[in-house]
Amino acid sequence: MSHPSRPLPARLEDHQIPIYLAAIGVGALLGWALPDLGHGLASAINPVLGALLYVTFLQVPAAGLLRALRRGRFLAAVLSVNFVVVPLVVAAMLPLLPPDQAIRVGVLLVLLTPCVDYVIVFSGLAGASSDRLLATTPLLLLAQMLALPFLLWLFIGPDLAAAVRPGPFVEAFAVLIVIPLALAWATQAWAARARPGRTLSTALGTTMVPLMAATLLVVVASQVPALGGQVLRLAAVVPFYLAFLLVMAFAGLGVARLFRLGTADGRAVVFTGATRNSLVVLPLALALPDALALAAAVVVTQTLVEVVGMLIYVRAVPELLPST
Repeated sequence: MSHPSRPLPARLEDHQIPIYLAAIGVGALLGWALPDLGHGLASAINPVLGALLYVTFLQVPAAGLLRALRRGRFLAAVLSVNFVVVPLVVAAMLPLLPPDQAIRVGVLLVLLTPCVDYVIVFSGLAGASSDRLLATTPLLLLAQMLALPFLLWLFIGPDLAAAVRPGPFVEAFAVLIVIPLALAWATQAWAARARPGRTLSTALGTTMVPLMAATLLVVVASQVPALGGQVLRLAAVVPFYLAFLLVMAFAGLGVARLFRLGTADGRAVVFTGATRNSLVVLPLALALPDALALAAAVVVTQTLVEVVGMLIYVRAVPELLPST
């Protein structure tokens, strides 16, 4: 139990799971009761995610990121779980999906792309090597930009695959990776030379929980109105998203053991295999032709399922991979 005299940031960290659940609830309520406000918040997703990732990058020195990338077995495990195991799991699920092409395109878009944003925060809460996972985010985003067209072509054919435009991926790489990383390194360099820089860096380090809560609220509030009158059609994909989370928990565990990773690295592999890049691929889905318009709502549905799933993962993954 937290002591009332503890600093506010420490108390927020003690109660972060209920805070995140409350943020999700408030966001859902706002999106349902004030859909115009929800739609307006869509433009705030990238700024709040960028701010969250800036503070996250700030916690790991630049040299630490470079060292993490030299961890060959960990990097191989991350790439294997995301670009070998996940496509195989999705391929097994695909025949069971509804025949609606928009639903299939939406599911493929979101499940074939590994997360590069809030997975860092959630994995850190579960005692995973979030710093090493953080170091892989630029590589993961580049790899999925290259792999997604081929995988879509493989699963749904060249015509539908050609309808997915790469622009949002490029924008996401700049806004969510390049800019926050450059600002974080600049802040670290300032902190190393001057007291005001150290003061700012320390102060920013206390904002992680509020930023994560704000991100969840904005994402949920902005996407709930998009569900519109499609709830019954979208309900058909929820079991597949739940099954994916369940299967990938054990698949990630298997990959971690195959590469003989330690506990923290193994937990990171489980998280990266299970979390998907819904916030980055949503603009891709929104840019699809009208005949595939439902794909965006399919992606949104995955966001809502996964956020709740991550709150469960935070508790379940340490039980699956206990400390030795």
